[in-house]
Amino acid sequence: MPAPLRNFLITKSPNPVDLLNATTRLFGGSIATSPLDGLRKGDHELRGVAARDFAVGYFASPLDVRVSSAGGRSSYFVNIGVSGAIAASCGSLNTLLDTATAGVVNPGDTQELRPARLTPSRFLGLRIDAALVDQEFTALTGRPPVSTVRFGFALDLARPKGRAVLLLIRSLLEQLDSGDPLFQRPELQRSQLRCIVTALLLAQPHSHTGELRDGPQPGHPRSLRAALAFIEANLTEHIALGDIAKAADCAPRTISSAFRDRLGLSPMSYVRNLRLDRIRQDILNTTDNLGTIAYRWGISHLGRFAGDYHSRFNELPSDTAVRR
Repeated sequence: MPAPLRNFLITKSPNPVDLLNATTRLFGGSIATSPLDGLRKGDHELRGVAARDFAVGYFASPLDVRVSSAGGRSSYFVNIGVSGAIAASCGSLNTLLDTATAGVVNPGDTQELRPARLTPSRFLGLRIDAALVDQEFTALTGRPPVSTVRFGFALDLARPKGRAVLLLIRSLLEQLDSGDPLFQRPELQRSQLRCIVTALLLAQPHSHTGELRDGPQPGHPRSLRAALAFIEANLTEHIALGDIAKAADCAPRTISSAFRDRLGLSPMSYVRNLRLDRIRQDILNTTDNLGTIAYRWGISHLGRFAGDYHSRFNELPSDTAVRR
């Protein structure tokens, strides 16, 4: 991929602080970027474009950085290598960003990026509003996701589905680089971005992949709607499978099959994930201690809770609390 966004230079400086500040400006405060091993001097360049639903940046820098969510809007990030290689990690997950592999980072996650030292490393960072992912998921399935869509980390660009995502992102960059005023119109940019998001939902495994296998489905049956309403109303209380089945007026096996067929997970997994999502929101948006928040949402075993939280968000609750 040739160096993109040539007419959109934001900073080119030997001072890494200029790069960090420019990154914050480009992504609208949705992230906080900090150096991992001190402020490494060198050539630091950022080119980028920010719009209503997205921002895209081209980075050329030897700086090792940690990138975490910083309040503001909730966003996904897709990082694609342009040249060289970058060791990327997100919680316990690791991959090498290059021209064959991209990294997909979910809202609230923290990533670490370490460019290779022997060859110049360049990469693209594409921010996508989480609301747009929800909208395109709804367009594909006929209903909004019941919890945050969480993608797998490593996206294989060498396989046909990954190549489709890459080609659409390249098309967006070519449009921006064309200089044609028509392609600067937000309507066209948003249309292109919607195609990228749809391709990503269909190409990359995620927490709701099962709901996309057979295309759009009719709305939830009455029993499932009743079960979901019961869970929502009683999320802070102890909930057992029998309680959910009773609210849905059907047998436990029947409601379990409905959850797996429609939502791709068991009723109790749905309860756990929804609680964890609410807990994460409270950690980020309140000053209450972790134990108080967990108990508020019906968690009685803090040790098990920490493990479940780490499995879902690739970090411990205490790591999330640091970003308040």
